[in-house]
Amino acid sequence: MAVIERDLTPRLRKAALQFPAITLTGPRQSGKSTLCRALFSKLPYANLEAPDTRAFATQDPRAFLAQFPGGAVIDEVQRAPELPSYLQGIIDADPRPGRWILTGSQDLALLESVSQSLAGRSAVLHLLPLARSEVVRFERHPETLDEAIISGGYPRIFDRKLDPSDWLSAYVATYIDRDVRTISNIGDLATFQRFVELCAGRTSQLLNYSGLASDCGISQPTAKAWLSVLETSFIAFRLPPYHTNLRKRLVKMPKLHFYDTGLACWLLGIRSPDQFRSHPLRGAIFETWVVSEIVKHRLNRGEPGGLSFYRDRDGVEVDLIIEHADRSTLVEAKASQTASASLFGGARRVRGHLAGASRRCDVVIAYGGHEAQSRTEGKLVPWAQLHHETWTE
Repeated sequence: MAVIERDLTPRLRKAALQFPAITLTGPRQSGKSTLCRALFSKLPYANLEAPDTRAFATQDPRAFLAQFPGGAVIDEVQRAPELPSYLQGIIDADPRPGRWILTGSQDLALLESVSQSLAGRSAVLHLLPLARSEVVRFERHPETLDEAIISGGYPRIFDRKLDPSDWLSAYVATYIDRDVRTISNIGDLATFQRFVELCAGRTSQLLNYSGLASDCGISQPTAKAWLSVLETSFIAFRLPPYHTNLRKRLVKMPKLHFYDTGLACWLLGIRSPDQFRSHPLRGAIFETWVVSEIVKHRLNRGEPGGLSFYRDRDGVEVDLIIEHADRSTLVEAKASQTASASLFGGARRVRGHLAGASRRCDVVIAYGGHEAQSRTEGKLVPWAQLHHETWTE
């Protein structure tokens, strides 16, 4: 696989100078192995997906780790959950930084193991699918908004020049058949796949567990448990509602978003740019694309929190609020290709409601057009320039 520069690279290099171990999590096929093997090419490599390697690591962990006196890159380490416990003593005996690189694709199981055994000894970082800033580093990459959204951000699609629909079909089959069984005791995989498809149809919407459970024919507790599985494996995430002491009746439900719009489109049966262009959920999926792009940008730079959305009972809303030390940024996603003052309507009303909070509120409208504009009300940022914005300062 071709190795492009990943936005997380500077933080990985810095962590390797400070911590004896690095734990890198993220969804399957997000490029964790490729990145770690490229950055730490002098370390030996072991993949616990291989049955014989996994058997050695689980049955005789001391001997397994003794093979690597100078450290190693150990892939899919959650497959041997006791291994970090044995690694603790080795690190305490020799705490030189950057020797042990652990990767895994199941956040909850891996982080529990690491937090119990390697607290203070391992930096924990997350590698999500490609952000637009990374996609454009490939020689051939989507040039139009519709192509970019249905292609998503899994590296192999761009590295191998694959049809996104074909690759995502295999990815979903692998995820449903193998990973879900590993993460959770889900007996009815067909119903779970239906649940995932229903979640895709609700991207950018308020998360109503009752309605989701009813449409899928499962209980609310099951719906909550299954959504946790999607979060654990970096498929979807919940964006919390904005909380404030303003005298406004704000909604309390989170919004549901997918990390990868290509995957969301595939689950919805969208197979081509033409199909997406006229799809009734085009606006919602574009909103998810904008939000996930900003999430990736901030996570790659060590700023995972500080994000919410605003919606009150009167229907006044803005898609994303970014909290900075001295101000807030209101981000509204509009799939329209036409630049107009009407795009600022929602953000203008929200800024008016937040004016009493004695914080400056900047406004950014991310839209489907091509012309950047700076207006009195805020900035209009074309979708293709979104990654040039700085969302962390």
